[in-house]
Amino acid sequence: MNDPSLLEFDWPLPAGVRAAFTTRQGGASQGEWSSLNLGAHVHDAPEAVEENRRRVRALLRMKAEPAWLSQVHGVAVCDLDSIKARELPATADAAITSGRDHACVVMVADCLPVLFASRDGQKTGAAHAGWRGLAAGVLEHTVLALGVPGAQLTAWLGPAISREHFEVGDEVRQGFVAQDAGAAAAFTANARGKWQADLVALARRRLNALGIDDVHGGTWCTFADPARFFSHRRDGKGGRMAALIWRE
Repeated sequence: MNDPSLLEFDWPLPAGVRAAFTTRQGGASQGEWSSLNLGAHVHDAPEAVEENRRRVRALLRMKAEPAWLSQVHGVAVCDLDSIKARELPATADAAITSGRDHACVVMVADCLPVLFASRDGQKTGAAHAGWRGLAAGVLEHTVLALGVPGAQLTAWLGPAISREHFEVGDEVRQGFVAQDAGAAAAFTANARGKWQADLVALARRRLNALGIDDVHGGTWCTFADPARFFSHRRDGKGGRMAALIWRE
């Protein structure tokens, strides 16, 4: 679908499974949230967020409201098959389902969104993977909750801040390297005595370790593309984009 509100990407999905990533374009929000902000927690006008979410549902022809989460950079996984609608938004940084028409969704503005689908199309999931979540194991927790062997999963990495623009301290690097010595390759020393971190490379290593080799995406930088993407690191304030996956 060639619409400025949606990112165009190529990810071969099982029959009946759909995925989407929203840009910042085509919404009702004004000012620093301009314009398709989907985050209800960033002090945007509530009516604008509600309208933006309505536009996304209409654009994607969704039958139900996506399962918006209250994200806290943790590892909790919300199982949409067992949670009641009145219990949403759940405090979690990932969601899974084997049902239909109930979209797993995570919001981002530099953190890495990771979408999952089983090869038979029966299970889908989404994870919010900033450096804290990655280091703590949010991808591992999501795959465990899906209950599908890694070799039977396909994954997609959405827009996130790139290595060039993501400076971190030594404690972040050490947190990853202590778990996986090979993670050192995802960090480059800079002239300020800190490190440039590659979230995509870190996520790929963890997915590969889980047996997931069918990994797509990971080519967009939120920081470097202000026309299409919100970036918390770049702007300090602003809106949130969404990565969604669901079965029809």
